[in-house]
Amino acid sequence: MALTLSLLAGCGGSQQPQNQTPSTQPPAGQEQQPPQQQTQEPSKQVDFTVGMATDVGGLNDDSFNAAAYRGILQAEKDLGVKHIVIESQRQEDYITNLQTLIDGGADIVWGVGFMMQASIDEMAQANPDQWFGLIDEQVNQPNVASVLFKEQEGSFLVGYLAGKATKTNRVGFVGGVESPVIGRFEAGFRAGVMAANPDAVVDVVYAAAFDDPARGKDIALTMFNTGADVIFHAAGGTGQGVIEAAKEKNLFAIGVDSDQNYLAPNNVLSSMIKRVDVAVYDVIKMALEGNFPGGQVVRLGLAENGVGYSDTTLWDKMPEGTKAEVDKWAEAIKEGKVVVPETPQEADTWTPPTL
Repeated sequence: MALTLSLLAGCGGSQQPQNQTPSTQPPAGQEQQPPQQQTQEPSKQVDFTVGMATDVGGLNDDSFNAAAYRGILQAEKDLGVKHIVIESQRQEDYITNLQTLIDGGADIVWGVGFMMQASIDEMAQANPDQWFGLIDEQVNQPNVASVLFKEQEGSFLVGYLAGKATKTNRVGFVGGVESPVIGRFEAGFRAGVMAANPDAVVDVVYAAAFDDPARGKDIALTMFNTGADVIFHAAGGTGQGVIEAAKEKNLFAIGVDSDQNYLAPNNVLSSMIKRVDVAVYDVIKMALEGNFPGGQVVRLGLAENGVGYSDTTLWDKMPEGTKAEVDKWAEAIKEGKVVVPETPQEADTWTPPTL
């Protein structure tokens, strides 16, 4: 699935790099398993290596790290590039891991997650001839392509679904680490809930971690035990615990970044799809074609097909007509008739317009 790229001038110690073999990328909305090693060789080889350093959530976060990796695997399969991946165990690993990728001959080095902004900025200044890509934050260097998403727009849609699905008029949001990026998820979700169900209350808790499923489960169980029946997480690997809690309580979670329905098919109401994989793939392809968007920012929202909800959405758990309603809101957002709040503070005073 191609994205429309909107480019504007301008997110224990480290492990050894891993050379992974290519995998297939399921279409958005179908079940997406964590990346698996396979023995199939790409149909063609080019002299181009893609490096990626994950955030602390790692490749098996079922979220943004895994999505970025799928994009690289697809580029390996389709375009014949090679790749090196290093999983960061802690924030202190970032600089070392990025340097290892450079030393390993990577033509483009990806940093995944807003917490890598400072490290990418530092390394880009120190290596002006090296290409870098950054997910979820912006670095104003001529050799860095920054990819940002309008998370609030996709989160609005799943917030609308939560507002329609709740039977208790109480839903929850679990964030990973407080930041502008995760704030966009929260703001959009709260606005969507309000548009669908003004009587619903949204409980908000930040876990202060992207790699702590146990903490995510504890937060979600507390929310469920105090009346919430739908919880949206934007917490990376921490969110796996939210989904586990929903399954245990036979209530609902909403996944993030990738279609997480396969983790609990009867309990993942929907997922807010954030097409990190396609964005990474497209930037790699542009680089191969001699059009690397260095010094530019790629901004992707509903209009650019960069965010949305999953095809596995459990429509039978919501009132009849919900899909038509949420799609009407999506079109209004695409057309600029509805501007979704970007911050929790904006969400505090936002009032849904009449469509």
